[in-house]
Amino acid sequence: MLRRKLLATAVAFAFATALAVPAGAEREDDATYTEQEITHAAADFFGVTTEVAAKAVQHVFKDQGQPDAYIKGDEGSGAFVVGATYGSGWLIRKNHDPRKIYWKGPSVGFDVGGNASKVFTLIYNLRSDRRLYQRFPGAEATIYVVAGISVMYMRSGGVTLAPMRTGVGWRAGINAQYRVFSDRRDWFPL
Repeated sequence: MLRRKLLATAVAFAFATALAVPAGAEREDDATYTEQEITHAAADFFGVTTEVAAKAVQHVFKDQGQPDAYIKGDEGSGAFVVGATYGSGWLIRKNHDPRKIYWKGPSVGFDVGGNASKVFTLIYNLRSDRRLYQRFPGAEATIYVVAGISVMYMRSGGVTLAPMRTGVGWRAGINAQYRVFSDRRDWFPL
């Protein structure tokens, strides 16, 4: 009888220990977004069908896997050889309140025109909001279009961004650029 109680207690303890997550720690599955979650969020944000959003999202998921955050916002840009981009939106992370975020950045190259875009940016390897507050270099020559949504990748400090855009305007050319993210609006483009 005592033996059964000890065995039952040991099994219960082992089971509870296996399921326990240390305080402050998150399970990896709980901190990332599934392809279905991102597809629905992007379709709602862009105002497009789930099928259209799914094509762009599938491409990024194939390249990068599951993101741990995303930004949904708006941006405007213009250029005549030298250009600037400004944007604002909301940083969305599981188990965190949405946070207002701003970005800006210069560009230089064989580039002319202007546009206004809705931007849905998947973020990989963020782990903490402060890792977003840095410069992310990129080049518009790396942009390609999937189902009417343009996608590009920007990487810095172990964090990868995959901005997806739809918008209006006309802008053509090739440029080098970077984006700087902040929790405050700043109009100085550098």
